[in-house]
Amino acid sequence: MPDLKNTIAFLYLQETKFNRSTIYDRPRPNILPGEPFKRYKNAEKVLLKRRWEGHVDTNDLWSILQKRRSRRNYTGGPISIDELSLLLWSAQGVTAQAGPYYLRTAPSAGALYPVETYVVIERVSGIEPGIYHFDVKGFQLETISRGLFLGDLARSALGQGFIRSASCVFLWSAVLRRTMSKYGARGLRYIFLDAGHICQNLLLAAEALELGACPVAAFFDEELNEMLGLDGIEETAIYMAAIGRKRGEGL
Repeated sequence: MPDLKNTIAFLYLQETKFNRSTIYDRPRPNILPGEPFKRYKNAEKVLLKRRWEGHVDTNDLWSILQKRRSRRNYTGGPISIDELSLLLWSAQGVTAQAGPYYLRTAPSAGALYPVETYVVIERVSGIEPGIYHFDVKGFQLETISRGLFLGDLARSALGQGFIRSASCVFLWSAVLRRTMSKYGARGLRYIFLDAGHICQNLLLAAEALELGACPVAAFFDEELNEMLGLDGIEETAIYMAAIGRKRGEGL
């Protein structure tokens, strides 16, 4: 087994460190910027709800932080479209506009927002099972494909069986050039940090709604890319999280 200093991860961290004496000598990245938003223009749309009544102000932040756990034990029951809408908005919803930038609930380096959200739905009332893309700007879902995919997703996640009983699973991808066109190779660090911010928002919102949620980082990358129709170069899967109705208070 290679020593820590000989791993790709360590070498990457070393090569992307900022140094006070050389920071202004770094060449600008030779990477063209990408589109700030992704949209499936011809996809069938599912409008999301902006009705937060009955869901907000039910828990204070401190108690939610205290209660949050990664929960894998689900009833297999459905969640509502209102709950899904609130989860999506909490994770990455638009909250304001500042010039060309659409600011969101989660922070992003340079307000570039390289992370796209997809949802594999199996048990959400009022929405047919399938794979959907979250159109952040339009606050709607765009249909990619219809069908039952949680079994395949569980197998792609190294056989983590609890995924099969989830109501839905959030999948996040990185559009690399959105951030790397400004920050170069160091931008990859920021992309993964962005995904972490988004996921934590989702986990806290799920806890506030008394839903179970569990982040998942172990999966066969190319299988997820194929499921979402991504090329793994311009855009690649990086993270996921299962959502379901809690079965008791177990983890």
